[in-house]
Amino acid sequence: VSAGNLIPTQEVAMGYAAYDQHHKLSQEEQRLLNKLDTQHKHQVAQLIHLTEINSSSLNPKGVNQVGKLFAEMFTSISDQHQHIKLPPWQRMGFDGQIDAKPLGDLWRFRKRPEAPVQILLTGHLDTVFPINSSFQKASHTCHNRLNAPGAADMKGGILVMFSALQLLEQHPHASHIGWTVLLNPDEEIGSPGSAEILTEEAHRHHLGLIYEPALPDGNLAGERKGSGNFSFAIHGRAAHAGREPEKGRNALTLAAELILQLNQLNGQRPELTLNVGMLKGGETTNQVPDLAVLKFNIRIKTKEDADWCQQQLQKIEYMFSQRNGYKVELHGGFGRMPKQFDPAHTALYELVQSCALDIGEELQWVATGGCCDGNNLSSAGLPNVDTLGVHGNYIHSSDEYVELNSLTSRAKLSALILFHLANHGLPFSHTTQANNQGRAKR
Repeated sequence: VSAGNLIPTQEVAMGYAAYDQHHKLSQEEQRLLNKLDTQHKHQVAQLIHLTEINSSSLNPKGVNQVGKLFAEMFTSISDQHQHIKLPPWQRMGFDGQIDAKPLGDLWRFRKRPEAPVQILLTGHLDTVFPINSSFQKASHTCHNRLNAPGAADMKGGILVMFSALQLLEQHPHASHIGWTVLLNPDEEIGSPGSAEILTEEAHRHHLGLIYEPALPDGNLAGERKGSGNFSFAIHGRAAHAGREPEKGRNALTLAAELILQLNQLNGQRPELTLNVGMLKGGETTNQVPDLAVLKFNIRIKTKEDADWCQQQLQKIEYMFSQRNGYKVELHGGFGRMPKQFDPAHTALYELVQSCALDIGEELQWVATGGCCDGNNLSSAGLPNVDTLGVHGNYIHSSDEYVELNSLTSRAKLSALILFHLANHGLPFSHTTQANNQGRAKR
């Protein structure tokens, strides 16, 4: 069912104009928010336990262990839950062959799917830290900071999401909101297995709330670039490097030329960046290498940039495959299209900004080159805010930390957003939403 066809009750629909005025918390809402202050120690203990379970994207056993722990929480407040097996991740290995890497499982929880306003909340169970990483333990660097793998990105964020939904379920107007939670196992590698489910759910909901960590200063990410990951496999011909090098075809030499050709794509479209991040080839110095594999990432500002890049890469593939004795193969694609703002996104962000003022915070949003599942939902037509998680810094490094007091403050922010939606309905018209969904389906 398209969210554009979900019609709110008159009471909820009338609230659209109420966002022009600052919301005053009721005594019951303030009482609910105050509950969060008493849960802080328990949340910190939960976070430490969760972060010390390795849940690398390529460690499905660990991902599933974390998923089951979160499932125990969310099943306690949901009407329905599903445990979904995902297809393996297809990628080119450094042997030039396509590998199938198993992924962990996706969890889906639903509450009141018949309610007039439908909200999609998403988080990811995986981290970037491999199973053999030396960064496996949590430690307090000061009274308010916890250094731990995935503490900010984003196990802390999922705890924030859960706390806010717990409060919503005690709100007098909770029946006005239906929600779905998706916890996916593969966001850190581009959500290759869960992308289709994210798109399907985008079409069933009116707006999305995503619990990636806030920017280091506490503000929100706004527009986001799109991202594509690609590989080139260069097949040459092996030969003895001393006796008869002329009979060989050096795959690494051709890879070097190809990299220079790729580098020329930088800046040929506004804000387009291409980064060659990995290159591997050869076994020894006295053999002409017959295989080289290089991997690269492209960031784009518009969907049209993706089409242009695909054309350029196909031209490069064809051009280098014409070299005598060589074969060049391209693999990969754009997994995430750019997240671009429209009136619905702007209205949603302004709602979040207004809710932040209710707890004494001033939030802004800025464009970023980073990507997340917010890109997926936006390209499917669903307006979303995608940095509602905890405050922290140095994510994707062994210095990653979370500001522990943000477990409470960010849960209060999300709870206020949900309270506003329960009281007043959507911050944008259904016509705007339907137009967004129509563009996505085309």
